[in-house]
Amino acid sequence: MDMPDAAMLDATFWMTTGAIFVLILFSAFFSGSETALTAASRGKLRAAQDRGSKSAEMALKITEDNERLIGSVLLGNNLVNILATSLATALFTRLLGDSGVAIATLAMTFLVLIFAEVLPKTYAITNPEAAAARVAPPIRVVILIFSPVVAAIRALVRLMLRVFGVKTDPDSHILAVREEIAGALQLGHSEGVVDREDRDRILGALDLAERTVEEIMLHRSGIEMINADSDPRAILQQCLDSSHTRLPIFRGEHENIIGVVHAKDLLRAMYDFMAKAGAQGFDALDDFRITDVMMKPYFVPDTTTLADQMRNFLRRRTHFALVVDEYGSLEGLITLEDILEEIVGEITDEHDPAAEQQVRADEEGWFWLDGGTTIRDLNRATDWALPDDEANTIAGLVIHEAQMIPTVGQKFSFHGFRMEVMERENNRITRLRVRPQTPIRT
Repeated sequence: MDMPDAAMLDATFWMTTGAIFVLILFSAFFSGSETALTAASRGKLRAAQDRGSKSAEMALKITEDNERLIGSVLLGNNLVNILATSLATALFTRLLGDSGVAIATLAMTFLVLIFAEVLPKTYAITNPEAAAARVAPPIRVVILIFSPVVAAIRALVRLMLRVFGVKTDPDSHILAVREEIAGALQLGHSEGVVDREDRDRILGALDLAERTVEEIMLHRSGIEMINADSDPRAILQQCLDSSHTRLPIFRGEHENIIGVVHAKDLLRAMYDFMAKAGAQGFDALDDFRITDVMMKPYFVPDTTTLADQMRNFLRRRTHFALVVDEYGSLEGLITLEDILEEIVGEITDEHDPAAEQQVRADEEGWFWLDGGTTIRDLNRATDWALPDDEANTIAGLVIHEAQMIPTVGQKFSFHGFRMEVMERENNRITRLRVRPQTPIRT
């Protein structure tokens, strides 16, 4: 009897050991497949598909529904891991008694961690697109097999989340693309791989759909306008002295914008007018009417997103718009250049007023700022993280936090910064200085 029992034990041992080995291979396959398919660039897979790769095409299709993909892979991975651990526990318990449970746990932890997790995932992450293309056909079969169970699990999970008041979108991806890109850029910048300028440009482009024209417009108090009833020679001199190419035209009061004139159109029209008048020269301009040259004003609501407004500018082939609120009152103006500056930073030319940096630090570390400096521009220039949820400008942030209109000389501390009001005009803060607070040592 001893020999048959020994033979039976020997056969069972090797069959169980072989089954555990096979299950660990399956676990490695599922782990590597999950990493490859989630880390693979869809752009590179699309390029491979365009070159005729059927496997890349299949990988693209199965990654369209990430929730179903990951659910199927995790289901398969957990099945084989649990089964392998159960077999190992039974085997070691039979061989070593009760102490076999602890040994089986240690052995399976080591085997699964090294051979079913770290090794396959490291391989998959080194070339995820190639790995994704290789595993796509078998994973597609796995998804088809497990799809009924995965669908039931998804429904059960959503039901349980709904009980706790958490709403889920069935069509949403596990990770939001914008947040994923922004997080990768911030990580790359912190590690020195991505330059700050490159990070700001890409994040600026991503933000266009989230921000409105009201946030970056030039406020109406800073708009240079032409009075339609002014003397034509005064209008000509104003256009020549101005650093702007396009100027709004008002009549009566500044709110009553009747048109917009382009400096080139105005100069061309005045030249033609004087040429026809012959020897009269500048005296002929007395009969010139700027309303014959102006263009119809283009008004946009202050809630228009920057992405929509840029498309509107391109479609209308214009660079200039006046911003109005819900009551039709003038709030400011916005140009195509303003939107582009949100992506590439400040754009200046030889006609822009010179020349000193808007953000300057003195020897004591204070940054002297105009009240109208936008928080976004300040954060870009200094790599700070002042919040811009409640105010667009640094003066607006001070007023919001102080809950009052400060007087000259008042100092405030918030968000880790010291701020002091240096100049004020009526109810507007026109000049202040800011510096980070020195950490207090205890």
